Amino acid sequence: MDGTVLIADDDRTIRTVLTQALTRAGCRVHATGSLAQLAKWVDEGRGDLVITDVMMPDGNGIDRIPAMREARPDLPVIVISAQNTIVTAIRATEAEAFEYLPKPFDLPDLMTKANQALSRRPRKSDPVPEPLQISREAADPAMPLIGHAPAMQALFRMVARVLNADLAVIIAGEAGVGKTTIARSFHELSDRRDGGLAFLTSADAGEDAVSRAAEKARGGTIVIENPAGFDTAAQARLIGLIEAMETGPDRANAPRIVATTGPDPQADVSSGRLRSDLYYRLAGVTISVPPLRSRVDDILPLAAHLLARAQAYGLPERNLSDDAAALLRAHPFPGNVRELENMMRRLALTASGPVISIDEMREALAQHGGGRGAPAQQAAAPAAMPDYSEPAATPMASHGTGANLSDSVEQHLQRYFDLHGDSLPPPGLYDRILREVERPLLQVALDATGGNQLRCADLLGINRNTLRKKLTELNIEVTRRRKLM
Repeated sequence: MDGTVLIADDDRTIRTVLTQALTRAGCRVHATGSLAQLAKWVDEGRGDLVITDVMMPDGNGIDRIPAMREARPDLPVIVISAQNTIVTAIRATEAEAFEYLPKPFDLPDLMTKANQALSRRPRKSDPVPEPLQISREAADPAMPLIGHAPAMQALFRMVARVLNADLAVIIAGEAGVGKTTIARSFHELSDRRDGGLAFLTSADAGEDAVSRAAEKARGGTIVIENPAGFDTAAQARLIGLIEAMETGPDRANAPRIVATTGPDPQADVSSGRLRSDLYYRLAGVTISVPPLRSRVDDILPLAAHLLARAQAYGLPERNLSDDAAALLRAHPFPGNVRELENMMRRLALTASGPVISIDEMREALAQHGGGRGAPAQQAAAPAAMPDYSEPAATPMASHGTGANLSDSVEQHLQRYFDLHGDSLPPPGLYDRILREVERPLLQVALDATGGNQLRCADLLGINRNTLRKKLTELNIEVTRRRKLM
């Protein structure tokens, strides 16, 4: 590796680590904790590569990129940041940074990117971008898009790349992962944000509703929620709508189409729930949103953000005790980010003091179907159906209380409705509840039978081929193992 690298970061440790690594690789390095000093070096013509933090004492590193590109069009910039949000990724992409890496970054990965940047400089003819202006409201969506996990960072990069493209988008994932928030971000953070935003659901997909949505979203975005849940006639109307927008006289103002689906939309096509001709019109690009259980390290930062936002909305200031945080981190979160959001709002309202105790967290988790075991046990357990019974209860009834599973489920659903206050839950509740029950039922049954699909199918009373189909549709991984007694 050969070249001069300019580093700007207010963390002395990071400057030292990068300086040593790049020097050993053969580079010359100048490091500073000031953006003003970085700008001076760039203006003087120094450096073949810039590595800059975002939040610095004297400014924002991303905001300085357009000026650096104007002065030095061939100077690549790598952005590193602890602000692991979708907005940071989008802004870095819009500013045409060579690469964006979240902190804590993987040093070998950064060294690889640095080598690529020094080997492949951007062309001098590259245009100088206009800085992206993002409002405070747009940067704080209803459900936060925060994530350091590699899967979330890959998602952020994909959103940034296709944000302003005229492509239909499918956002796929389990219930509660934040698909609607990402869909809204495609509108609010894009150059379509001055146009209209309309949502279409299976509960309101009549011909008039489709036409009204198209008119409302003129020049903006239409979000179609779970198109596989639409009946055949409604799916045909959607196809007609898309064709009319693509070929009609007002196609220059046609809204962008963003659809939200389950984890595997192609399985919906295979099962006949989603018309293939509609799917291919929607799937210009597909973005998969990982479940919260697959990015455990994001749970506590998300929880802190949600508690801070609850405080901004007028609720008392709350923080997690270390024990409560450990218990929360071990929870499998079958309801994903939406479950975490509801839990943090409840704790912000009901906690007895500024620090949420482990007992308060255990009670909150019990109300959400978890929290009865120690943290290590919770982490090892599969995402199972909420534990509505007492510890000594049989699968179908709670001895001595008279409460059966049906009553417990009814109470849980009533709490779910109560959380929405005077509003109703989002449409599609019937299919959503069935999916949330079906997945943990299959996981627990597989665990109980040691991953033996034949025994599992017999236990459930279904055909083995049906079981295999459901495991594929729900993306459940099967590991054959000996059951320990």
